This record gives sequence, structure tokens and C-alpha cells, in this order.
Amino acid sequence: MASNSTPDKGLSRRTVLATAGTVGLTAVSLSAGLPSAEALPVQEASTSVNGGPSRRPGGWHRYVQGPSSRTVRPVRIVAASGDVTKPAALLEPGGARSVLRRPRPAAAPRWPDGTTAEASSAHAGNNGNDGQPRTYDAANAIDGNPDTFWNDDTPGAFPDVLTITMPQVTPLTGITVISNSDGVPTDYTVEVWRDGDWHTAATVTGNDAVQKAVPFTEEISTDRVRITVTNAQDTPHGYFTRINEVWPAPVAPIPVPSITVDFGKVVVGYPQIRFTSASDNSPGVRVAFSETRQFLTDRSDFTRSDQAGGAGQGTDQFAVPTMGANWTDHKGFQTGDQVFADGLHGFRYLRISLDALASDSPAAQPWGTVEIDSIALQFTAYLGTPSTYRGWFLCSDDELNRYWYGASYTNELVTDTFRQDDVDPRNAWSASLEGKLVLQDGAKRDRDPYVGDLAVSARTLYLTHDDAAEAARNVLADLADHQRADGWIPPASIGNYTLPLFDYPLYWVTCSWDYVLYTGDRPYATRYYPTLLKVLDTWYPSVTDDAGLLSKGLNSTQGYGDYAFLGRTGRVTYYNALYVQALQDATRLARLLGQNADASRWSARADKVAQAVNSLLWDADAGAYLDSGTGAARHAQDGNSLAVVTGIADADRAASALAHLDATTKRAYGNAFMDNDTLFDQASQRVYAFTSYPEIQARFLAGRADSALDQIRRTYGWMDRNDPGITHWEGIGPGGSLYEDAYTSMAHGWSTGVLPALTHHLLGARPTSPGYATWEVRPQPADVDWATGQLPTPHGPLSVEWANSAGSFRLIVHGPARTQGAVAFPGDPRGQRVRTARRTLWDGRRASTRDVAVVDGTLTVSSLGPGHHTFVCERHGG
Repeated sequence: MASNSTPDKGLSRRTVLATAGTVGLTAVSLSAGLPSAEALPVQEASTSVNGGPSRRPGGWHRYVQGPSSRTVRPVRIVAASGDVTKPAALLEPGGARSVLRRPRPAAAPRWPDGTTAEASSAHAGNNGNDGQPRTYDAANAIDGNPDTFWNDDTPGAFPDVLTITMPQVTPLTGITVISNSDGVPTDYTVEVWRDGDWHTAATVTGNDAVQKAVPFTEEISTDRVRITVTNAQDTPHGYFTRINEVWPAPVAPIPVPSITVDFGKVVVGYPQIRFTSASDNSPGVRVAFSETRQFLTDRSDFTRSDQAGGAGQGTDQFAVPTMGANWTDHKGFQTGDQVFADGLHGFRYLRISLDALASDSPAAQPWGTVEIDSIALQFTAYLGTPSTYRGWFLCSDDELNRYWYGASYTNELVTDTFRQDDVDPRNAWSASLEGKLVLQDGAKRDRDPYVGDLAVSARTLYLTHDDAAEAARNVLADLADHQRADGWIPPASIGNYTLPLFDYPLYWVTCSWDYVLYTGDRPYATRYYPTLLKVLDTWYPSVTDDAGLLSKGLNSTQGYGDYAFLGRTGRVTYYNALYVQALQDATRLARLLGQNADASRWSARADKVAQAVNSLLWDADAGAYLDSGTGAARHAQDGNSLAVVTGIADADRAASALAHLDATTKRAYGNAFMDNDTLFDQASQRVYAFTSYPEIQARFLAGRADSALDQIRRTYGWMDRNDPGITHWEGIGPGGSLYEDAYTSMAHGWSTGVLPALTHHLLGARPTSPGYATWEVRPQPADVDWATGQLPTPHGPLSVEWANSAGSFRLIVHGPARTQGAVAFPGDPRGQRVRTARRTLWDGRRASTRDVAVVDGTLTVSSLGPGHHTFVCERHGG
């Protein structure tokens, strides 16, 4: 789910060019270098067509990213600062110890009694992040309490001025400015009043220190000091000037001893630190977490307490007892309402510092000595090891292999148990989900199951760890059980199931079909069919206009959002293309259950919506579908891609729309989701892997496998190469940046579409009816030399292996028991000869059996039963 916060349909025309013969196909093997049926074990081929996997030691197992056990340890020390001894000892439990030391600081300088402060503006008082009443007056900057602060009231506007007036002239050698990590003043001047005028005593630029000593070039006698701030850090808590304290002397901070460790990739769970001893003053440690080094500071890049009014101030704290402790970071306070820890975290980097909040004194002190044996993480998510994979993939392109298993690992991180202390604190906890396995959106945030995300992440799950399919079912069933009386389905449990999104009830329909398609769970379909009826026959008709199109704004929906909380209104191509997909999927479900009248009605409605989209939202001048029928002309990735995937676009329009996206949205880090910035600034520079997935699908379905792989390599290559590596980001911003800075989730299940895309289109295997009762293998090799893989089905594995060369295409398929399938060969049938060991099935013009035909320009062999099927497709001139 963005914080801003499909089963493949193919092109619609099907033309049979040739059919002949009556003989069905049975399992055979070839004498032309292909392995026999017995050479393809269930888990992994030891030998392969064209020598594929056998030339790669370790095969697909070596790409698996999950940890080997639930206790995960860091792999290296990134940095150490301050008085630290043996930082690397943290990596070797039970051996030498790391020691952090910090002397007790001297008492802070105080202003003379009677000193006052005034400011150019001050924010109105409120309850603050911790829910306690706060003021933000200028006087807070000289009250001797570092937990209070002056906060201006002109966000993003400068200068901000703080003036301190003493009761008499006093000699000063400088000042110290104490701010907080919610945003420090970066640029300011310090002036003193002398000889009836203001004089500059010091200038500060580019500051990022919370405690900044500002010495004067000489001692100055004055009774007034003025600080003029011209810039400050812009943080998630606002673009304000915040000053906690100003001291009447330059005091250099005592370096905070800290050690930063790297876990090598994003992990998720409960951090654990083994303290072996400490000084007897209850020295405090602060632990900060981040998915990237860029946003690792003394604060975590994200904590739930920031959203829920907690007291953590962006870090987790612990007061170390003299005898040490084995501390696990669980949510809560250590002593009454002091020394807070936030609990579970998703992160790659961990920084532990000998420090403490002033508000935690005397329970924790920011000085003393702490000895540490080790740091670890108790991993809570799905533990994906080679033995747990029911589906796998391997090909001749090492990069594509990394992206596939990076997607799987990303999805494992968000497959976790729903726990009250670990989910989004904005009223997302639900008793009906507590303790159940679910698919959440992100590892670090929001940790809430959004149904739109399942449109991608659930497919990834079904293709890798089908034993965890309950994670998707639990979410779908729970949201259905919270359906509103008017038929609308909530997108997630957040906000007590009230977050108003326009598109997500449609995703509930499509994800319900996906679940039944991959698992064959007919009882689920039967139980929630009445829910489906209310979604499609009650709620969406209430937001349908006289042209038959969904129109956001009808039925008081103008304030509803969507997957990216975009301010789109009226007839939007994306909403209507997704509506067509939902109607098509609902039609399939209805036919499965024998509800033929509903199926016919929904199929007719889907056709009507598709016709209206083509007549009212196609922009002939641009050669693409408009994002919306109202407002400035723009063309979106989501609407154009789904129009191709659902068959709304015929072949000509599909080619034109994809060409338009290529010409206007192509970036080094993927394809942007808008072709201009009329919806919001920099929209044409933002990439969502979530909406890139249907575009990648569309390119494969339109016969543009090369461009699909190019888009995959740009999008996923960027994420794979850049910190934190391996996992797939919620969104990419201008220039390849984190699109929402530190708030961005760097391991988001909705971004894993590369995995189903490679399995279903490059490898080419997919189910075509519930539970893989029927299946299809339609490889699209592009520039890939060979590929092999396995799909888990309720009847056993569906295995595929192929090798592609200029002269031939060789294919082995193993169909599960009690299933039937078809294979389709890439290339022009007129230049092909397809044979098995026993016969020629196609000689370039005629078929030898009725199960061989040219469909949509592709040679197809159907009616394949269980067992091994081996083919060689020879290309003329090869």
C-alpha cells in the first residue's frame, strides 16, 4: 500500500489456423540430447536441456535469501564512534566483549536569573507525540529542560528568530544550541547587541548536530543574543525550527559511543542484545534501526510509537543493570512510564549507543560503562529455506534469478503472524486476525494486510510457498466478514476497517478468484459468493454513471482514495479497467459454482464497460488511454496496462499504448506511473513496482517479451543494486531515490510482481482453471537461453524446462496427476517443425493430430495428461 500516501487474460482474438488428426499425446522422450522423463526430479534438475542448470553449481538453492534459522546475527561492523573497545566482538558470541564508555557530563551552563526569550512565532500548544500537553514557546529554549523546546509556527518559511535577553550585560565566549533529531536548524547566524546595534558573532551552515557548540572569535559582553535561522531539516514531523535549549557558553558534546552493525539484508523480528555487565548508575543504551544507511541516525527510520503517540522519540531504549541482561526488544516501558522500547522492527542496520533521554533520568543515565557480548534478531516472518520452497525458478540470466528470489524473500518478510503490538497502531488491530498468519504490506510498516497488495504478493506466495496460502485466505475472509451493509469491502483493518478506498473492493474480487484459481478451494468460493454479489451488484452500481462507467465522486465518494491516495475523480481508466478484470474474474467464479445467470450478466457488463472505455477514454492523438475524462490530459501506467491485460485494448491499441508508455515514462530505474506532472509534482518521475507488474504482463501478452525483460532489468536491477539490496521497494522517486525518504518501505510485498511475471511468462507456466485442473505452458524466451522451474499445485508439482537457440526450441513438461494441459511454442509456426521421439506433430503446414493447432498465431499442443512430455521445435534454417 503506497502511503502517498490477475490471471493472465491475453489479447482477446483467437483464430485457429490449422487443425488435423485425431491422436492424443502421451509422455515420450527424445533422442536428440534431451533428458528422459526420469532425469527430471521434482525438486531440481541435475541435468538439463542444453546443459542448463547442471553447469551452475548449487542450482537454484544458492539464490535463496532466507536465514537458515530464526536466530539471525549481523554479518559485519559498519562503524564505531566514541570510546568503544573491540566493536567486532559483537559478531562472535561467547568470546571477547565489546565495551562502550562515556564519562559523566558536567552540569549545563545556566543563564542569569531573570533572562527571558521571545521568538518571531511559536506553534500553538497541543498533546505532542506522547499524548501529553505541550507548549512550544520561546521560553522553553532557556528553561534548563532539554525535553521542552521552542517550535516556530511558519513551516517551511524562514527566517525564524529567537531573541534571548539577560537582565544585565554578561561576558560570553559563545553559545551552545541544543535541538532534537526531529529536525535541527541547519543554517543560522548568532548576533549580539553591542553599542546600540546587532553584530554578527558567528555563522553556522550545513549543521546536522543535535548539540552544536558555537564559539565566538573573542569574548563579547552583551545583554542580548539573537539567533536567526534561515533553514532547518525537513522531517516527517514537519519543516520547522526546533530549539530545545540554548546555553550561554560553547560546550562541545562528549562523543556518544556507538556501534553500527549490518545484517546484510533487510530482516524482521525482535532484536536481542546480550549485555554482560554495566556500571552501577543504570547506563542507558539507545538502539536505532534503518533499512538503509542513508537514513540511519540516532533515530530509527520508522517506529510505530511515532504514529501512536509513544514516548520512544524514534529509538528503543534500555537501562542496563549492573549484572547485565539478555534483552529482547519487546514493546513497552522498562520502569513505569520510563525507558520505552518499540518492539518488532524491520531493518538492515542497527546502531547501539550509550545514551539516554533526559526524561528517562534517573531510570537511565547517558553515561557509564556497558559491556556487550552479542547482538542478534529473533526472526518472526515466514522462514523460507530451500526445503520449504514448493515452487522455484532458474534461468541462464543470473540477474533474473536474483530478482526472482529477491521477490520471494521480500514476500517472506511480510508473511507473518498478526500480533497486536506489531501492527500499524492507527486502529489496525483486530481481534478477528490476532494470532493468524497473514500477508502484510511491508516488513517495517504498515504491517497491515491490504487486499490490493495481495493482487501481487498472494501470487508470489502461491508460486513459492503454497503451504502458507492460508495467509492470503485469512485476509480475504476477514475483510469479507467486515463488509459494509452497502456492499463496500474495507481495504484493510486500519482505521477499524473504515479507510475509504475506491478501488480495493475490486481487488478483493480479483484476489478471491486468484486464491481459488491457485488453490482450488471451492468451499471458500461458496462461502463468500454472497459477498461477491454485494460488491458487484450493490456497491459498484451505486458509483456507475449513465455510460456504464465507474465515476469517482458519485455516491459521496469524492473523498475516497486509491492504492496511492491519488486525487483522481470522475471516469478514470484504471478504475474501469480494474472493474472489467473483476467482472471477468467474477464470471469465472460464478461458472465454477453453476451460477450461470450471474456469469452471463457480469460478462455482458464487462463488455459494456470495455466498449465505453474505448469510446470515451481513448486519446487518439496520444495513442493511449486517458488517465481521467476530467482535468488535464495525462496517461497513466495503471489504466493503460490493465486495458491491455484485460483485453479492453485490441492488438493495435495495445501496441500504441505500450509505445506511448515507452516514449514518455521510461526511466533508468523503471517506468514511471504517469506521463506528466499534472496530477502532482514529479509524478512522471515516480515508479511503483505495483503498477509496473501489469505493464510487464501487458508487454508479455502483447508479444513484446524483450521490452518486458528490459523493464524488469531496469526496475528490479535498480533495487537490487542499491541499498538495502535484494528486497523490493514500496516506491522509487526521482533519480532513483526513496520516494518518501526514510518513511519508504524497502521490503514491500506489492512490489514482487517480477516473480509471477517470470514464472507465468518467461518460463511460461500458469493455471487455467481452479487448482490447476488445467494448465498452460507458453514460454516467451526473448534473449534468455534456457529456463527451468516448478509450480506447486494441489495435485503435485508442475515442472517445466526449456532451452532456446537459433535452430531449435526444446521443451520438457511434467504434468501433475489428475490434470490436463497445453503447451505453446514461441515463434512463427510456418517456420517450425515440432516432433517428439515417435512422431512429427507439425511440419510447418499441417498437424498430425487434432490436439495440435495454430491459435492466435502460436503453435499449440493441447490435451496433455499427467506425466512427462518432451518436444523439439526445429526452426527452418537452424
